[in-house]
Amino acid sequence: MPIKIYNTQTRKKEILDPLETGHIRLYVCGITSYDYCHIGHARSSLAFDMIVRYLRYRDYRVTYIRNFTDIDDKIIQRAAEQNTTTEELAQRFIDEFYVDMDHLGIERPNLEPKATEHIPEMIELIGELVDKGLAYPSQGDVYFAVDQFPEYGKLSGRRLEDMQAGARISVNESKRHPMDFVLWKGSKPGEPTWDSPWGPGRPGWHIECSAMSRKYLGQTFDIHGGGQDLIFPHHENELAQSEGASGTTFVNSWIHHGFVTIRDEKMSKSLGNF
Repeated sequence: MPIKIYNTQTRKKEILDPLETGHIRLYVCGITSYDYCHIGHARSSLAFDMIVRYLRYRDYRVTYIRNFTDIDDKIIQRAAEQNTTTEELAQRFIDEFYVDMDHLGIERPNLEPKATEHIPEMIELIGELVDKGLAYPSQGDVYFAVDQFPEYGKLSGRRLEDMQAGARISVNESKRHPMDFVLWKGSKPGEPTWDSPWGPGRPGWHIECSAMSRKYLGQTFDIHGGGQDLIFPHHENELAQSEGASGTTFVNSWIHHGFVTIRDEKMSKSLGNF
């Protein structure tokens, strides 16, 4: 009996048809390691743990990659508040994450790459986008030019014109278009930095997953997963920059799970509702 999954991009159930017979390549967005995890994070890990176990039960070989975002504005801010380094803070909460997942009996993925260990791959991918006219440097940063990617919005079902009309993004004179998103952030005093062709800085969030998934799963792979809050902008931006660089399909099937809610709101540290 064939397996059917709901594909967020096509908005329908489809028969799972892996690129390589008997082998499924799966990438899931992991935690940003700046604090302890909560039940909402556990739900994500549990959901994909169940999916992977079932696929293996059905005799598929599964290559399961889940990343750690270990450099981010929140990590930098929390490290400063605690008078420690971003490396120490990120690793501390990665270790705590493992303690929680082990208590829940959740199996670990095949590989869990850290963003900071893949800066060269990110710089390479950004360079490809700049060379193709899909990205541009501006005042020390590098931005993806959304209006140069005609299919922007196809994952979330949003039209660029509607997003622009309703944008609540503060005016940023370094951007050509209000929806352009950052690929490389120019360095600021006291922040971790890496050298790049555009000056010292650090990667934006979205480029991290595109670079790591490409390295370990290839330009096209079978399934990309995460919470439904990642559909836009994170996964939409991932799709745009990945397909913009490769000129081919990024992911065949997108899977997104729902939230753990409290009083009809997503359980979230930022909302402070748990």
